[in-house]
Amino acid sequence: MDLSQPPAQWPVRGSRRAGRRGRLVIVGGGASGVLLACHLLRRPDQGIEVTLIERRPEVGRGIAYHTANPDHLLNVRAANMSAFPDDPEHFWRWLCARQDHGAVPWRPCGDPFCFVPRRIYGDYIASLVGPLLPGGERHGRLSIVHGECIRIDPSTSGVVVALDDGTSHYGDFAVLATGHEVPADLAGLSIDPWIGPVEAGVDASAKILILGTGLTMVDYVLSLILAGHAGPIIALSRRGLLPRAHRPVQTLPIDRTKVPYGAGMSRHLRWLRQLIDAQAAQGGDWRSVVDGIRPFTQQIWQNLPLAARRSFLEHARAWWDVHRHRMAPEVETRINAAMASGRLSVVAAKIGAVESSEAGALVRYRRRGSTAVETMRVDKIVDCRSIGQTPLRTVNPALCSLLDRGLARLDPLQIGLDVTADCAIVDRSGTPSARLFAVGPITRAAFWEIVAVPDIRNQCVALSNRLARAFTDPA
Repeated sequence: MDLSQPPAQWPVRGSRRAGRRGRLVIVGGGASGVLLACHLLRRPDQGIEVTLIERRPEVGRGIAYHTANPDHLLNVRAANMSAFPDDPEHFWRWLCARQDHGAVPWRPCGDPFCFVPRRIYGDYIASLVGPLLPGGERHGRLSIVHGECIRIDPSTSGVVVALDDGTSHYGDFAVLATGHEVPADLAGLSIDPWIGPVEAGVDASAKILILGTGLTMVDYVLSLILAGHAGPIIALSRRGLLPRAHRPVQTLPIDRTKVPYGAGMSRHLRWLRQLIDAQAAQGGDWRSVVDGIRPFTQQIWQNLPLAARRSFLEHARAWWDVHRHRMAPEVETRINAAMASGRLSVVAAKIGAVESSEAGALVRYRRRGSTAVETMRVDKIVDCRSIGQTPLRTVNPALCSLLDRGLARLDPLQIGLDVTADCAIVDRSGTPSARLFAVGPITRAAFWEIVAVPDIRNQCVALSNRLARAFTDPA
């Protein structure tokens, strides 16, 4: 297949038909893609059709919700995980009524504060798709296509999305919902953190180095423990900070007019500390404050000057992440036990060169506060550093094609795609696209807090409203 030729010359499916209002193509069938499709197709008065393209066998799971490890829990309490902001108990009702226990047996404890296995939440997201398919309640306006998108070509009249099997699909608009980017391999020894140790062929006695000490690291340690791993596990990050744990606290109501929008990082930190100190003086918990400012974090980020955003990423981001993105209490217990037993060691250090050898990898690193360079030999490396810590380096062919042709660009901080506040993809010249949009983690540069379902669902509602208006009035 000649990728230099425009895909309009290839077989095109889903072209315009009389009597149809419009068609949307969503590239990526994980949680972000499914949520966007659901919100758009909830509108019974519009004849919009959606084509959802997913390269994995199952939709709705992505890399986060396909795990069958019962210890991999959601990092958000069940009460906050509804797919629909206007129906906050939707997930909890589904969970309580759930009959099929599937790959991960689990019963709700009767308390919406509980933290559900991620596989079960993937079942929930997948269950939202059924009514939208042919034969479902919503007149079959959703089509699921399994394949990998390799190219998207916009024009003044629509978009053509090309797949690796030589077919292509027409839409009036296209939305990228490709989720998290997979990190590049280090010295040929890296393990994908989203693949279990057994599936990856990790020897039970291997010495494992995990880069990053956030929630992805926590999940991989739990995977190693479940697999019966007996070798040493070292988790390394610049500050060696571990995620804090959730506690059943009440969210602090915060007056929007008191938020210091547009101020620098120092002013924001003083404001946050004042709120926490005041809460502590009344016997409260810092978690109440962090949860209280959640509705404002995206607007705070968007109003920060570029220099302040860069300063946050360099100096404050790690501290924010461990307080904002917390682990379930039962997960905290397991991680603490692994550290107390010596199975897991956490090192605050900056990684240097990584050299491959027959015996594994030789890793050079410098401990925090030291100038001495140390070395360690490890058998395998697991890169659990999240997007935003390093420049976005994608191997996704659709993204690469857009970037190479100047139809998209990275943001000035190089942590994600450059998009507008209404999710339009910005091209190399700085012009927002009228046809191409993006949702989910790849829009982190513009929204920052856009990796958890409560944030993604709101983004999908806003974009579905935007697209519905565009379908109704093309002008």
